[in-house]
Order: sequence, then C-alpha cells, then structure tokens
Amino acid sequence: MNDMLKTKPDFSVEEASALLVQHFGLKGTLAPLDSERDQNFKVTADGATYILKIVNAAEPEIESDFQTALLRHLGECAGDIPVPHLRPTVSGASLAEATGSRGLAHRLRLVSWLPGLPLAQSRHSDAALQSLGQILGRFDAALKGFMHPGALRDLDWDIRHSGRSADRLHHIADADDRALLERFISRFEEQVAPRLPMLRAGVMHNDANDWNVLVDEGDHDRIAGIIDFGDALYTPVIAEVAIAAAYAGLDHADPIGAAAAIARGFHAEYPLLEEEIEQLFDLIAMRLVTSVTMSASRRAEVDGNPYLAVSEKPAWALLRKLDAVNPRFATAILRHACGFEAVAGARAVSAWIERHGKQLWPILERPLATYPADLIPYAEPAHPMTVASAGERPHEAQAIWEAHCRAAGVALGIGPWGEARTVYSGDMFASRLIADTRRTRHLGLDLFMPAGTSLHTPLAATVVSAEVEREPLGYGCLVALRHEPEGCPPFVTLWGHLAHEAASRLKPGDRLQAGGLVGEMGAPEENGGWAPHLHLQISTDTRLPATEILGVGEERYLDVWAELFPNAATFAGVAPEFFTRAGRTHEEIVRLRRELLLPNLTISYEKPIKFVRGEGVWLIDDRGRAYLDCFNNVCHIGHAHPAVVEAMAGQAARLNTNTRYLHDNIIAYAERLTATMPKDLTVAAFVNSGSEANSLALRLARTHTARDNAIVLDWAYHGTTQELIDLSAYKFRRKGGQKPHVHVARIPDSYHAPSDWPIAEHGRRFAENVAELIAAMKARGEGPGFFLAESIPSVAGQVFLPEGYLKEVYRMVREAGGVSIADEVQVGFGRVGSHWWAFETQGVVPDIVTMGKPIGDGHPLAAVVTTREIARSFNNGMEYFNTFGGNPVSCAVGLAVLDVIERDDLRRNALDIGNYLVAAFRAMQERYDVIGDVRGQGLFLGIELVADRRTKAPATEIARAVSNGARRRGVLMGTEGPHDNVLKMRPPMIFSRRDADHLVAVLDETFEAVLSGAA
Repeated sequence: MNDMLKTKPDFSVEEASALLVQHFGLKGTLAPLDSERDQNFKVTADGATYILKIVNAAEPEIESDFQTALLRHLGECAGDIPVPHLRPTVSGASLAEATGSRGLAHRLRLVSWLPGLPLAQSRHSDAALQSLGQILGRFDAALKGFMHPGALRDLDWDIRHSGRSADRLHHIADADDRALLERFISRFEEQVAPRLPMLRAGVMHNDANDWNVLVDEGDHDRIAGIIDFGDALYTPVIAEVAIAAAYAGLDHADPIGAAAAIARGFHAEYPLLEEEIEQLFDLIAMRLVTSVTMSASRRAEVDGNPYLAVSEKPAWALLRKLDAVNPRFATAILRHACGFEAVAGARAVSAWIERHGKQLWPILERPLATYPADLIPYAEPAHPMTVASAGERPHEAQAIWEAHCRAAGVALGIGPWGEARTVYSGDMFASRLIADTRRTRHLGLDLFMPAGTSLHTPLAATVVSAEVEREPLGYGCLVALRHEPEGCPPFVTLWGHLAHEAASRLKPGDRLQAGGLVGEMGAPEENGGWAPHLHLQISTDTRLPATEILGVGEERYLDVWAELFPNAATFAGVAPEFFTRAGRTHEEIVRLRRELLLPNLTISYEKPIKFVRGEGVWLIDDRGRAYLDCFNNVCHIGHAHPAVVEAMAGQAARLNTNTRYLHDNIIAYAERLTATMPKDLTVAAFVNSGSEANSLALRLARTHTARDNAIVLDWAYHGTTQELIDLSAYKFRRKGGQKPHVHVARIPDSYHAPSDWPIAEHGRRFAENVAELIAAMKARGEGPGFFLAESIPSVAGQVFLPEGYLKEVYRMVREAGGVSIADEVQVGFGRVGSHWWAFETQGVVPDIVTMGKPIGDGHPLAAVVTTREIARSFNNGMEYFNTFGGNPVSCAVGLAVLDVIERDDLRRNALDIGNYLVAAFRAMQERYDVIGDVRGQGLFLGIELVADRRTKAPATEIARAVSNGARRRGVLMGTEGPHDNVLKMRPPMIFSRRDADHLVAVLDETFEAVLSGAA
C-alpha cells in the first residue's frame, strides 16, 4: 500500500482539464473526488457528467486492460445495467496515457457519471437490498462467458483465499477476538474451502460495499448503480452475494435478513444452486474475517492508526453476532429466501405426515382427537402457563388448569404451533438473529394433561438423546427421537417437560416401536417449573442437537420455522377443525331447526353434536374432536372412502341422467349385485332409499299374490312412508294403532324365550306364532300376501333369529300363497362376515330382497332384487319408473363399494373383528352384572342391559347413561329394543383391531363410571 501511495497520480485540476481536452475532446468543469490509490475528478461537460480516472502508475497494465475490457463488454452486451460506461478517446481508444510531475506514466479513463446516493448514507431496507441483489445478479449474468487474463490475478480479497487470514492473526492482540476468528477460519478450512473448487465461478464485481453501491436519490429502495471495478476478478459466483451481504449486515439489526434480501434478489436474476447457498453464511463471515485481519495488518504497518481501529468496529460487532447464530438456522433462512426448502426434504416430511397421519399410533392412551379438549389462550392472565412462566407458583398453575378442566369438562389442553406468547420474557428468549427482538412464536405443540400421563411414539424411532435440563423454565427431561419411515426423509421429534425417569430408561441408539413408551408428563418440580404438559416438536433438520432445536422463534421468520420445525398437530393426531371453527353455533342451529324443520325431527344425544367431517371410522365435530363411529352403518366401508369419492366425482363430471337412456353402469352394477345372491334372485331394480326399496317390494308382492295381508315382526321398522309406518310396530305401537291388514308376530328373541323351551326348539316354537296368524287368516277365508322381516331385527334390539326360524316361516308363508321379503337394509353387504347377506345365515332364499344404507356408503342408493317369476307378474302393463334410481353416478358408487368389499376382503375383516368384540364383550359381562346378554355376528352387535339377570328386567336408564357416557368419551353407539336397553353397534366394515380395542376400553371405562355413579 505504501508503494501505491508513492505512485499515486498528483495532477492539478488545470492539468487534468488539459488532459481532458487533449485526449477526449471535452472542455468542462472538474472537481476532485476522494480516492485511496488513484486520482478521480468529476467532470461536467457538454451537458453530461463523467468521471475522469487517472490510474495509479503502480497498477499493472493487465489490470487496467481488464477493467477496460470488462466495461466495454458490459456496454456492448448489457447497456441497460446501471454501471459506468466508457467514453472513448478522440482516437477511438478506450484509454489514454499521460506523464505526471514525477515522470511516472499514468493511464486515463473517462466513464459516465452515475447519479445517486451511496447506500452507506441511506437506510438498508429489505427492498433496497433485494434491488441490490437483482442488480448484482444481472451484472454477473451479463459477464457469463467473459474472461480476461487480468481476472485471474492473485488477490487476498479473493474469497477463495480467505484462509490466509490465519497468517494475519498475530496482529490481533485480544485472545478472545483471536479465538473468535479462529473458529470461523477452522470452519472455513474444514467445511467450505474443499467445496469451493466445485462451485460455479465467473468474473464478479467482488466489492459491492456500501460506498460502491448507489441508491436513487428520490427512492432509496431502488439501486441506481454500481461503481468501482478495481477488485473485480474470477471467483465463485456465490462470493458476489457473500461480499455484498457482509457489508450490508454492518450495523444492521438483522444481518441474516439483510443477506436473505440480497440473495433473494440475486437468485431472481441469476438462479443460485443449493450447494452454493449452503456455503453462504461461512463466506459472509470470512469476508469480515479478511477485513478485520487486513485492517489489523495495516495498522501494524502505519504504527497503529486509530482510524483503522474505529473502522473495524462494525465488522467485529457483526462477527460476534454471527458467532452467536447457529449456522444451520442462518442457512435455512437464506435457502428459504431463494425458494428452496429450509432444509432439504422438509416439505416431503410434512407431506408424508399429512398423508399418513391417520395411520400413526396414538400419542396418548387413545387417539388424541377423541379427548374433549380446549385451546390454551395465553392472553388470559390466570392461564397456568402465564403463572408458571413468571417463575412462580407452578403448583398454583397446575391447580388453576385442573379447576378449569373440571368446570369445562375438558380432559386435554392444547397450546398451538405458531402462537404469539408474550409470556416468554427471560433472557433465554432474546433473538440471536435480530437485535432488540424477542422470540415469541411457539414452534411446538403443547399438550396439557395430569402429571404421569403416558406418552407414546406414533412412529418407530431411534433414541437420539435423553437428557435433563435443570435450569428454571427449561425443558426438564428432554428426549429426541429419530424417525425414518419408508418413503419419507428422516426427521426428529423432541419431547420436552417429561418426568426424569425417561432419561434413565432411554439411551442413545435404543429402538422404540410404534406405540412404544417415550415417557410421562413431568410434575412441576422436574419439568422445568411448568404446569404438567408435553412440548412436542418436529425438526426436519436431523443434524440439530436436541438442545439447539428452537422451541420458540422470531415472528419475522415464522415461514422458515414452519419448514424447519413443522406443526406437530397432525403427527400428534389433532384434527385441523380444532383450530379453525366455522359455521353457526350449536345453539343457533338448534333454534333454526325448530323454526325451519319439522318439529318431530329428533336430535341424537343429550348434548347434540355438530359434525363437519368424516374420515374412515371417525366423525369429526366442529371443535376438532373425533368420535369413533360404531353406529351409523350408512358409512359401510368408512366415511369419505377415497374409492367412492373418486367414482362419484368422476362419473358426475362426465354424465348423470335417468334410466330412460342406455348406459353401461346400470347393467354392470346389476350383474355384480345379483352375482352375490342365490341363483334364483336375478332381477334388480334401483331406487334411492331403503324406504323406497321396501315400498317397491310391497308393490311387487301385492301384484304377484293379489293380497294385502302382511305378517311382520313386533317392534320392526321398515321405512318412513305411510304404508311402511303401518307395517312398523316400532312406530304404530307408540302412536297410530295397528291396521287390520297387518299381522304382528312375536319377536323371535331367544334371550327372552320361556325358560322351559329347549334352545334347539326356539326356532320352531317362535314360528308357531306365525302359524297361528296364518291359521286365523285362513279361518276368515284369507291368506298372507307377504312376510316382511329384517334378517336380523335391528330396532327390536339386535335380535339374532334362532336357528331354523326363517326356514320354517318362509315355508309356511309360501304354502299359504304368500311371498317372503328379506329386509337387508341394515344387515346386508357382508356385515355379518360369514355371508354377503344375513338371510344366508338361516339357510333360506327369500323371494324379494331389499337393501339400502350400506349400498352406497352414504350416497342415496338402494335396490330390490327378486325372482324372474315375480318380475314377470309385476310387468302388468303399468310402467315402473324412478327418475334417479339407477342413474350412472349412483351405479358407479355402488360398483366402487362392491370393489372395496371384495378387494380388501372386508367380509373376513367383519367376521374376525366381530368375533374379537363379542369375546371382549362377554369378558366384560363377567365383570358387570348389568350385562344380561351379548349378541352379534360380524359387525352387527348388541349388548342388552338388565336390572336383574334372573328376571331380565330392562335397565333402560343405565343403557342410556352408557350410550351418553360413551359419547362423552368419544364413541358413538345407540340404544334399541322395546325398552331402549340394548346397546346397538354397527361399525364400518374397515373397523380394525385397534379400533375395537378403543371401543372396548371406552365401554369398560363408561360402565365403571356409570355403575359407580361417577358418570
């Protein structure tokens, strides 16, 4: 540098003016400009402004030629980029030469003046820095393919040579400062320098500091130009961003944010690669390391010039800031700014969890969404976390929360991801990224339950660490698990505020299977001083140690943290409806139902439920609570089955019309449906509901037999039309009375059969009642037109007919000239497991079969199948037509349901799970005298409750209490039978062993509570 000062030009203004005229043909006004090694003048001539540069005599000719070639290239290839442009000499050359007073030869260059204000004198807004990145990106992109020997010079400011800073460390007097630089240099040498040769390189500006960048004087958010190409050279592309970011971060409240803005702008013009961004943080730091070590070296050369020490201060301050920042967080912010994932695979992890969330093991004893839950509002001053976070009275916080749970009927408290929490006031929550800012956004999911609550991993895992933080308001016991599910990048889950036993039980490398015990919620004295809860967090960056995973983050970077630490709600099993509630309130809906709907349209349960979504075996209410659906057998293969949804939407998008036109679907479905029936049942008709199906069956029977007399079972229910109400004792026994053509047979209920009847004779004995009814008709000169019965009477209390009953009754009815109608609306389509149709379990073939509910998995579809003989009788000249029955969409849905039943072997599943449940219910019967009878086949189940097993007197109130108690615990079932004392369960055919265990556990808990008076 001293040599450069000796050779610096020293022309006067008059001499420079003369050179301007001589070499460039311009006469104007000159004003000297500051320059460290050259001599510069601002020139105003001919209405334009220029800079006349007189180059230091010591500058190698190749460097002058390089800068000249660079400017010429930009002028020719990218004239719109705001950089100085060459004005040629009068001879057309790019440079001129002049001899100074000391006899030294100097080169002259005249370039256009760029108006603007140095960036150093304006605010470093995000917009300005992004604009800077864009200009640099355009600049470097314009230089692709440009090369000059001068670009290959050896320069300490070349970022590839940052490691040379180690040779200047002896100029750093303070040991701590030296150690700080050594940490950055070591990281550079070990992790960055070996990768630099593999990165893209080109000719770069290499010195976009605040004084070399101009902003528009009227709009400081817009970069107006870049000047001074003295440090330009061939170097890695990412160096351009790193150097600009290093200078932009000086005295900036958020230096990483500043770097991100520059990177974002650069990437928009000159797309960066992920491997380049991975090195950016370290390169920013190393530019600063080079700067402070060079300054220290110069101070030594000029006897400790105090000005140089002052100018170093911002760089040292920024280095200390960067030293406190986790490089992985900085890199995540920089990656995200350029549109990349915060860490590779982050979005794939979130997508995998979203797709597979419903298959994960429950984190609590049963699925989390089944617990009555409440949101934790941090704004409430009396909230337990607020009290505890002050470092005071954690047990009081626990008591406050438990009292709230009792008053609200809540079992689980949930603190959501992303919530703003001003309660985080300790020094530990100060941001290391942004000056004078606190980390206030919660990056985990909090689950509040009593201390001792067991917690289980939803996925198989390997223990990464298990440790105890003993600081107040820390995590207490903290466990990190690594998960590597198939088809998903690995990720880590963090489990905080556990009881200490987990740290002694779990060791790094231990394997946990899905459902394995992680630990228990800790009490305040061992969980960091908080009300008992779990802090659950996901980290898609598996290289972060557990103690460095941010539990709370800055609001500015919430979108980055969302990828690095995605919301664990789905992983834990929290339904999205818990956080977002829409629509009318329960009270408003009840009021409007009374005003707008028929008043006798009833609502289930003492406390009505508003469901907003169905998924598989679950129904989810408007508060995000999931209920195990063991009652609504409309959802035969599960709520919103993808195959049904796809078939419905696909066909609806193509065509839906009536049966007056030809279409393949109705034929295909009729073939498939009748193929499941005995060979005599070959003719199908399609309608929209079970009631329509039964009404059509009556028309078929009456037309075929020319009789109206009906034999039905007591307490039966067959539909909503008036003629079906007349045949439904369940309805007319309560109001309306029995019609003369309706003949009611005794319920063939073996449990309530006379005690002196041998079990083997139950079928024949109950059938004798039907024989009596037929005999009474014959005595009046009449006969039965039809016998209509559910193959397993449902409303009557899940009554399984005694062996031989239907065979005997069908025989008698047919011999008397009538036909037999099997109502399979509730029990068909494989529900009994052993057969497609429940009548097959009795070894009979009805004349007419009706079906509804399960046929379309919730879509309004129903059918009647009969013999060809009866179909011919019905073809009496009166047209039969149903506008929507058998339409293409409905038939597509019906076909999808059959496909799923067959493909997934759901009949076998129904039989296996049904047998498992019956065995569990019978084991329960041994414990609870109130259970008088357990009955079921496949997934059609009933439990009859009695006040006394000897007398079999109905325990109606207990049955209702159990049904409502199960509902409060998240399981839906109903009560049926003449006395409403039979618990009725008809789960979807996809019911699993885990679902069955959940049902049994809830029933057991409910019985215990009801019978002890604690329900």
